Amino acid sequence: MTAYRSNSQKARILSEDWVRRQVYCPNCGNPTVSQYPNNQPVADFCCRKCREDYELKSKQNNIGTRVVDGAYRTIMERLRSDENPNLFLLSYDLERSIVRSFLVVPKHYFVPDIIEKRKPLAATARRAGWVGCNIVLRDLPTSGRIYFVRDGIVQSSRSVRSQWQKTLFLRDEKEAESRGWTVDVMRCIDKLGRTAFTLNDIYAFERELSDRHPANRHVKDKIRQQLQVLRDKGYLEFSGRGRYRLS
Repeated sequence: MTAYRSNSQKARILSEDWVRRQVYCPNCGNPTVSQYPNNQPVADFCCRKCREDYELKSKQNNIGTRVVDGAYRTIMERLRSDENPNLFLLSYDLERSIVRSFLVVPKHYFVPDIIEKRKPLAATARRAGWVGCNIVLRDLPTSGRIYFVRDGIVQSSRSVRSQWQKTLFLRDEKEAESRGWTVDVMRCIDKLGRTAFTLNDIYAFERELSDRHPANRHVKDKIRQQLQVLRDKGYLEFSGRGRYRLS
């Protein structure tokens, strides 16, 4: 560790080492994930068993509501080609060398709406005109943030893998824009803050969903369709007369 003098270098080495030693694959349960060589263009880690890829982002203290990512154009192309890796997020205390929180965002939650385009770099910058992006975590449904460690408390592997399996159905929809509708309705359900709700409760988000999907002029029809998808995939239970419950 003495070869690395900057805090950012130390944090990167410590974070990568911790993931290699402690993290299992949430998809198949393989007890370890393997690190790619440095400067791998797409991902940092992979599972040798099921071939899931993972990118690692780490940050001191709290992760926050946004995560800085790479070039906006590249990220959007990945979304449309399904080449985006899953995202590992790690928050740490460098002085104490401890992990505060560690979670995974499954790649099927990466839809255009959660990618925020940043301003181009100034003309005086080394990469003048380059456009980066942020991942807006606050726009993710709760089910899109699966914690291995939360506020220093390790979560059971059974819970982690169960949460992962519960939303794999989102991968059935290959088009990121179409998948975004399902993710948006899931987020609206989260905002209600309760496990049981009615169709009219979700209709209350009609204006918000219309703003996010201005090309769709039949928002209520789309809401009903997405609730049916979530019911058929076991994410929701339908109890009749427009009543639903989270499974």
